[in-house]
Amino acid sequence: MAVTCTTLEEVRSNIDRLDQQIVTLLAERGQFVSQAACFKKDTDSVKAPQRVEQVIAKVRDLSHSVGANPDVTEQVYRAMIAAFIQLELAEHAELTQTSPKN
Repeated sequence: MAVTCTTLEEVRSNIDRLDQQIVTLLAERGQFVSQAACFKKDTDSVKAPQRVEQVIAKVRDLSHSVGANPDVTEQVYRAMIAAFIQLELAEHAELTQTSPKN
């Protein structure tokens, strides 16, 4: 739960603290995305639209339970997932180019 701030500087300091945590978590999430590229056979499995919608539904539900705005959460997650898909597509392409052909 957020603390009640008494100054704009205090608000900004708390936002900066949260940004540090969010970026750290994004880095960790990105490492798992990179690992996922190894397990996927083709670009369709990288894009995985059904999985995207599962994640969106999950985080919208989570938003309700923690008091976040579900629309904001969905927009942030859609942008984040799109960026990670682009990263994963590039990594997947690199893996398929460098793997030995059978």
